[in-house]
Amino acid sequence: MNKLTSILLAGLIGLAPWSGTATAAQSYAKQKVVYHINGDDPKHQAGALRNIQNHINAVGAENLELRVVMHGNGVSLVLLPDALPEVPKFRQANATEQLQATIDGLRNQGIKFQICANTLKGRKVDWEEHLYNVDEADIVPSGVAELAHLQAQGFTYIKP
Repeated sequence: MNKLTSILLAGLIGLAPWSGTATAAQSYAKQKVVYHINGDDPKHQAGALRNIQNHINAVGAENLELRVVMHGNGVSLVLLPDALPEVPKFRQANATEQLQATIDGLRNQGIKFQICANTLKGRKVDWEEHLYNVDEADIVPSGVAELAHLQAQGFTYIKP
C-alpha cells in the first residue's frame, strides 16, 4: 500500500507543474474592458497606459475591445501643456510628446479614449484647442454615466 501511494504521489507531483499553469500559447477569449482614469498624477497615468499595452500584449488587439474613460482631473492625460494657462482648473497637463506617442500607439491598436463633456464644460476646456488628438466622437455626455453604460454592456471595469 505504501508503494502504491508513493507511485501515485510521484505521478501527481510530476503533473503539478502543468496543471493550472498558464503557458505562452494559452489564448484568451474576447474581452470588453473599460479603464477609468480620473486622477492627474502623470506617473500614475503613464502606468495606466503601460497596463493597457500589457493587456493588449497578453490578450491580442484582435481579442480586445478596450475603452479609456476620462473625467475630472483624468482629462489631464490629453490636456496639452501649452493649454494649462488657459484652463486654470487643472493642476497638470500631461499630454507631453512622450505620452502623445503612447496614446497614438494605443489608438493604432484600436483603443478608444473617451472624454467627459461635463468636465470640459465645467472647466472651460475647448476640446479642439486644448486637447491632444480628440475628435468630437470621443466626447461622451458624462464620464461616470459612460462607465455605468459600458459595464451594463458587459465591459469589465478596471481602475489602475
